[in-house]
Amino acid sequence: MSDDAAPGWAPKRELWAWAFYDFANSGYTTVVLTAVFNAYFVGVVAVALGQGGATLLWTVAIALANAVVVLSGPLIGAIADAHGSKKRFLVATTFGCVVLTAALATVGPGDVALGFALLVGSCVMFALGENLIAAFLPELAPAEALGRLSARGWALGYVGGLLVLGLCLAWIQFSEARGVAAAEAVPGTLLIVAGAFALAALPTLLWLRDRTPRAGRRQLTAMRGWRRLVRTWHEARHYPDLRRFLVTLTVYHAGIQTVIVLATVYAQQAMGFGTVESLWLILVVNVTAAIGALAFGHLQDRIGSVRTLALALALWVLACALAWFAEDRALFWVAANLVGIAMGASQSAGRALVGRFAPDGRTAEFFGLWGMAVKLAAIVGPLAYGSLGFVTGGDHRTALLSTLAFFVIGLLLLRGIDEARGMRAAGRA
Repeated sequence: MSDDAAPGWAPKRELWAWAFYDFANSGYTTVVLTAVFNAYFVGVVAVALGQGGATLLWTVAIALANAVVVLSGPLIGAIADAHGSKKRFLVATTFGCVVLTAALATVGPGDVALGFALLVGSCVMFALGENLIAAFLPELAPAEALGRLSARGWALGYVGGLLVLGLCLAWIQFSEARGVAAAEAVPGTLLIVAGAFALAALPTLLWLRDRTPRAGRRQLTAMRGWRRLVRTWHEARHYPDLRRFLVTLTVYHAGIQTVIVLATVYAQQAMGFGTVESLWLILVVNVTAAIGALAFGHLQDRIGSVRTLALALALWVLACALAWFAEDRALFWVAANLVGIAMGASQSAGRALVGRFAPDGRTAEFFGLWGMAVKLAAIVGPLAYGSLGFVTGGDHRTALLSTLAFFVIGLLLLRGIDEARGMRAAGRA
C-alpha cells in the first residue's frame, strides 16, 4: 500500500490490519444478512406468518437494530474521540457480534422470538463495529489516497465474504450428500461465520492503534456526549457539502441496504431460486463486487469520489430496472452482477468521501454521523420494501420499485455536491 516512511501514511502493517477488518466482518453481512439466514428466517423460522408477514418481520428486525445504532453510534463516536478509545470499543463490538452470531445457530423452525432477538443484537454489534473501523480511515493515509485505501478494504471484504460463503456452500452440499436438507444445515453456517470473524479480526485487534489524543481528564458522560453530537450536527452547517452528502447518502443507501438484506429473499420468492443456487449467485456477485471496488477505487482517486459515485448510482438504476423486468434467470443473473459492481463502487466511494469531508481530529464524531445516515437508510429502505410487499400480499416485484426510486432520487441529489469545496472546508485540500 505504501512505504512506512511515506508522509501522511501509517505503517504498512496497520494499513493491512485496518483493511483486513473488512475481510473479517464481511462473512456476517454475506451469510447472515444477504445469502443464508435471511431466506432461512423468512422461509423456515417465521414461515407460519406467511410470505408477506415473514418478510415484514425480517425488515422490522433489521430496522430495529439500526434504530438502536442510530441512537447509540454517534454517542459512542463522541466518547471514543474524547478518550482516544476507538480500539477498545472495536474489541467489544467484535466480541459481541461473534458470540451472538454463534448463538443464532440454536434458532430453528418456529423460534421466532429467539431468532428475532439474536438477530437484532448481532446486527447492532456488527453495525457499531463498522462505524468504529471507518473512523480510523482518515488517520491512516493522506486525503488524496483515502479512496484507494477504502477501496482495498472493500475489496478485501468481498474476498472475505466470498471465502466464508464458499465454506458455507461446501458445508451445505456436504450435508445434503449425507441426506440432510439444506435448511437443516443452515445452523452450521452460522458457526462458520462466527469462527471466521473471530480468527480474521485478530490482526486488526492486535496491530491497529488509536491516534486520536484524549480530549481531557474529565470523563465524558452520556449527556455531554449527546450535547457534543448535537453540536457536531449544528457545526456541520460550516461543511455544507458534507451535510448535503449525508442526506444524499441516506437516500441512496436505503436502496443498498434493501438489496443487502433482501436479495436472496427476492431470488427465492420471485425468481424461484433454491438454497444452493442462491449461494452460487451471491458467490459470483461477491467477485464482481470486489472487482468494482478495486476498479472504481482507482478511478475515484483520478476523477473524484462524487463523479465515481454518480457512475455507480447510474449502474444501480440500470441493475434494479433489469431485475424488475427479468422473467428468466439469465437476465436476473446479468442484473445481479451489475449490482455487484455498483455495490463495491458506491460503498467504497461513499466512505472515502466522508473521510475527505470530515475535519481533522473529529473523525469518529463525523463518521458517527455517517453511520447514523447509513443506519437511517437501513431502517427506511427495508421497511419500505417489506411494507409494500405486505400490502400487496407478498408481491416482491412491486416492492422492488421502492428500491429503484431510492437510487434515482439519490443520483439527482448528488448533483449539488462540490467535492473540492467540501475538502477545502475540512482543511484536507
